[in-house]
Formats: sequence, structure tokens, C-alpha cells
Amino acid sequence: MDDFGLYLVVTDPVAGYARCAEAAVRAGVKIVQLRMKHAARADILREAREMRRITAGTGTLFIVNDDPSIAAEAEADGVHVGQDDMPPAEVRARFPSLRIVGLSTHNPAQTLASRTQPIDYIGVGPVYATPTKDIPDPTLGLGTMRAMIEAAAHPAVAIGGIDETRLADVRAAGARNWAVVRAVCRAEDPYAAICRLLT
Repeated sequence: MDDFGLYLVVTDPVAGYARCAEAAVRAGVKIVQLRMKHAARADILREAREMRRITAGTGTLFIVNDDPSIAAEAEADGVHVGQDDMPPAEVRARFPSLRIVGLSTHNPAQTLASRTQPIDYIGVGPVYATPTKDIPDPTLGLGTMRAMIEAAAHPAVAIGGIDETRLADVRAAGARNWAVVRAVCRAEDPYAAICRLLT
């Protein structure tokens, strides 16, 4: 898997999930992820199917957070799992249709452990403090982020509190791929927000 730049995680978007997916496709974003914490399975599956419809046949890959069964049912390109979710090897064995598996890492030890996992990329974060998780992991800062990216055996995606005011620092510290959540999901015009992050 090559570097892909902006990775959009769609969580509670002001403009709606479909509009964010449409904006990502229009802007040429390479990966968009659906993340709906605490939502009913039926609601997640409904949004996943709609986002799959929007991204199908485009250059934008569609990933579902946490749940490989929903990802497979929605015919997503892949799933992103956390340290406490289904292990990547089990995902590969049980859901062979999912060609991309991402894994979150929150400290250098987890990044080193990821080197032997059957995954396609890792998340590295949170770089900055972020309110998007109920129980946030300790903030890494740019120095630890850089060390984790350098230690990774797979493409690494910096995540956590990244917006257009911080992106230059994140990239200068070695991140070739970066994920955003609120920087787009809090925007009334997600396409304009994405474009600001791509300039």
C-alpha cells in the first residue's frame, strides 16, 4: 500500500455522512472511513451501504471502523480495528473479502508489535489531544509520532487533533499520511474543508 496523504474519518458529520463521502470523492481523497461509535448496527450498516454506493468505482477506498462483519456486509474495501477489537489475523481468516486491514497504535511498543501483523497500514495517535474518544489514549506529541512512524513496517497515518493549523507541523515531523475528523466533520461545507487540507 503506497502513501495516500489525507485520510478522512467521518464521525457525526454536521453535513451528513453521504455529503462527506461525496466531498471526499470529488476532492480525490484516497481513503474515507465510517466511524459511528455507539450507534445501532442497523444504522451503521445503512450509512455504510450508502457510503459504499458513493465511493464504488471511484479512486476513493471505503473503510469501516471496528466491525469487520459490517464492513464485509456493506462490501467495503476494508476495516480499521483497534487494539481491543478483532485481531487482524482473525479478520483476514474470517472476512477474506476485506482486502485492507488497518490497525490503531498508541505507543511505540504497539507500533513495534504491528510490524509482524497481517495489516496494510497503522494509525499513529493521538498526536494531539482529541475529544473524539470516550477514553482517550495519552497524547503522543510530534516527537513520539515521528519515532513511531520511523519504526513502522507499514504506511503510517498520523491521527488525533490534526487540522489545517497543525498540518504543516505534522508533515514536517515526518507524517506522509494524516487523518482528520473534526476538521471536516464539523464543517458545514466538507468539500471546502477538505480542499483547505489539500493545499
